[in-house]
Amino acid sequence: CCLGSGLSWEPRSRAVEQVRLRCTEGSLEWLYPARALRVVLEPNLATAQHTTVCIKPAGDFQGASIYVERAGQLHLVVSEAEGARPHHVSCFSAHTPRRVALFLQASPQRDISRRTASFQYELLSNQSAAGPDFNKMALAEAMCRPCDNMELLMAICSSDFVVKGSIRNVSHDSENHMSQVDVSVQKVYRQKNRIFQQEEGSGEWRGPIRTLLRCKVKRGGGDFLFTGNEHFGEAWLGCAPRFKDFMLVYQAARERGANPCEFELN
Repeated sequence: CCLGSGLSWEPRSRAVEQVRLRCTEGSLEWLYPARALRVVLEPNLATAQHTTVCIKPAGDFQGASIYVERAGQLHLVVSEAEGARPHHVSCFSAHTPRRVALFLQASPQRDISRRTASFQYELLSNQSAAGPDFNKMALAEAMCRPCDNMELLMAICSSDFVVKGSIRNVSHDSENHMSQVDVSVQKVYRQKNRIFQQEEGSGEWRGPIRTLLRCKVKRGGGDFLFTGNEHFGEAWLGCAPRFKDFMLVYQAARERGANPCEFELN
């Protein structure tokens, strides 16, 4: 996370401040935006080939617009008006995979009332992103077709979250082309962040998982194994077989020595 303030700059200076962010995902918070800020996304991994950049402005994003530099030209990515849209994510291809430069231009303002231009970002490889918008990025995780056995076995090894549970409810958001699956969790095998948490009153473990509206997810009975990856602090659905079907696949692979990783059976 990077935090800075436009109030710390010299009033008469026309220099553009510059910051470098070395992580493949993170956030930036610019308080009291003034003049301009150049943000260079330059991950430490020398072998990384990040072909897609995704930016999610905070819900209270104000005071600036975000551009990407390409061949000396600035191209608008997020305008100040778009920043307040819920779940709004902008993705674009990175012409130089190891170094992406963003340009934040502060909006003219007559007063110094507090404004904050903050956003999260993710650099994605072409293995996890399929195009220049968030729906296509998520499609790699939210597979509308059932996973085959090998995809399922790999999912339990490489997913950001793996949980056993049942579907409590499914809600749909047509405006943002998303569905949300509310899961009652019996066991958390793995989670990157605390998306699945225990409720204080009931002691029940619950958590939301997002998927694409086009996948037409419906509520079904029984236990499932939910897997997937996280984007901007939200869980996106990957493979989600019925738990009994998963157990048959895993045990058969284990007997053949074909399981790519060990999974806790009990």
